[in-house]
Amino acid sequence: MNILIVKLSAVGDVIHVLPSLSALREAFPDAHISWVVEESAADLLRGHPQCDRVLISGRKRWIANLRHNRRIGGTFTEIRSFLANLRDRRYDIAIDFHGLFKSAVIMGFAKADRKIGYRSMQELSQLFYNETVHEDMTKHAVLRYLDFIAYLGIPVSEPRFVIPGGPEEKARVDRMLAEAGIKREQKFVAVSPVALWKTKLWYNDRFALLGDRITDELALPVVFTGGSDAAGVVHDIRRRMSAGSVDLAGKTSLRELARLYERAALVISTDSGPMHLAAAVGTPTVAIFGPTDPARTGPFGDGHHVIRTGIECSPCFRKVCDSGACMAGITIDAVFDAVRERLE
Repeated sequence: MNILIVKLSAVGDVIHVLPSLSALREAFPDAHISWVVEESAADLLRGHPQCDRVLISGRKRWIANLRHNRRIGGTFTEIRSFLANLRDRRYDIAIDFHGLFKSAVIMGFAKADRKIGYRSMQELSQLFYNETVHEDMTKHAVLRYLDFIAYLGIPVSEPRFVIPGGPEEKARVDRMLAEAGIKREQKFVAVSPVALWKTKLWYNDRFALLGDRITDELALPVVFTGGSDAAGVVHDIRRRMSAGSVDLAGKTSLRELARLYERAALVISTDSGPMHLAAAVGTPTVAIFGPTDPARTGPFGDGHHVIRTGIECSPCFRKVCDSGACMAGITIDAVFDAVRERLE
């Protein structure tokens, strides 16, 4: 049996599909499973023990190249190669977990007997499927994606996240922490202060004061994490702090970040991919939420604490907001108290 999964991005969304991958592998142990993903989240799937082939789409880079008239020939060669790899086998089942036009087009190019997606006309995506499933937006994303598995008649058990990585990533993380003065058995708090939406961001000065309180009152080192895009934010936060801290923003791969979070006593994060990664490896999180709904995209599982103001207009799911009241109303005391409670 050949199975195709289409879930392009972002990091958190790809993590939410991992339990569905686990369920498919358990139900079809001998199946060949391919996954189409974009470059930003590909590190989560390369060498994944449950996934036989990862097809990496450079969609964003390809569009940028064509728009700015860069590497036109090379870009078209990459696109042709991607489509050839996608179409080099016939799939018994193809599932579009993304449900947008950009993913549905990939379903259209794929050769599959059963093309399954959400029963929705969002961006006309439904036109590319021959079977559809109701999308229950009251459910957490992990459980919503598992509805595809249930539709296939596969019993859905406790969701299981498998994050690839091994001794090499663990050793590199241990070495980075040791170089920063954190011993192997020493507890620390990891902080991920960035998010893709500006409306999901908390305030740098509050993160700085929170970091000082964790260091001074709880006697725990603070380790700042994130991708290269977080470097400027982390630099500004650390500049405002009185206490020392560790800066690993932009210095870890996604797999290394997973191993780092496994070592952390707690992860403090905005609604972002790192928050979902921490939850997936079983580390308690304190998650700061504003415009989004934790019932749908909060940290999955037990042992987490979501901080939100609960004002009337939240969740609004807006990427632009003039007031930002939902994030402005979250106090340092509220986050610190949640951190202390989780650690106790």
